[in-house]
Amino acid sequence: MIDVLDVHTHTIASGHAYNTMNEMIAAAKAKNLRLYGIADHAPAMPGACHNFHFMNLKAVRRDAYGIELVLGVELNILDYNGSTDLPGHILETLDFAVASLHTPCLKPGTLEQNTAAIIGAIKNPNVIIIGHPDNPVYPVDFDRVAQAAADCNVLLEINNHSYESVGVRAGSREKAKLMLAACKKYRTHVIMGSDAHVDTDVGNHQSSIAVLEENDFPEELVVNADPQRFRAHLRRR
Repeated sequence: MIDVLDVHTHTIASGHAYNTMNEMIAAAKAKNLRLYGIADHAPAMPGACHNFHFMNLKAVRRDAYGIELVLGVELNILDYNGSTDLPGHILETLDFAVASLHTPCLKPGTLEQNTAAIIGAIKNPNVIIIGHPDNPVYPVDFDRVAQAAADCNVLLEINNHSYESVGVRAGSREKAKLMLAACKKYRTHVIMGSDAHVDTDVGNHQSSIAVLEENDFPEELVVNADPQRFRAHLRRR
């Protein structure tokens, strides 16, 4: 499987990651990625940076590092309506946004509540990716989530960290089977993300590739093969 991009990664600005922006970009270049993205945690995550960090990302030249660079945010879904923790006027200045459910920011609800939370975030016009939607802690209706994502041109993430033995979302591999079956049904596009919190994990999608292959998932629905596939989703949003 061709894999040349990774946009779900974190720097020390997230509060619980361990490398600078420059170090993470250097790792992406060393691994010959064609497009690299940073999505530090938004302010509701304990230890994360202030709104000002995201407001000032315009100061970073996207063309200065010898690699196609996109800078965004991993938003926290805050309620069962899908509200998130950065205002629209800041999100509109960023290159992209991931939206995810995290237990420090929203306690797991019922299947209906969790599904509504994700679909609410999908409908946010600034969100392009739903992070680790197969987290078993938040049971959801994958048919409804996959259909909503397809309708809104939002990508569902195949999160490498979720499937690793050291990952914090045990059971995600089994849930991924259900999610990917729904994605096949609705022709929903997915994106592999490393969720790297350290430079050595940048571009590491080995477990994600294994999950996709185990489920015979169509490669044409995986955007990692070509930066233009990712860019096309940004334009459609």
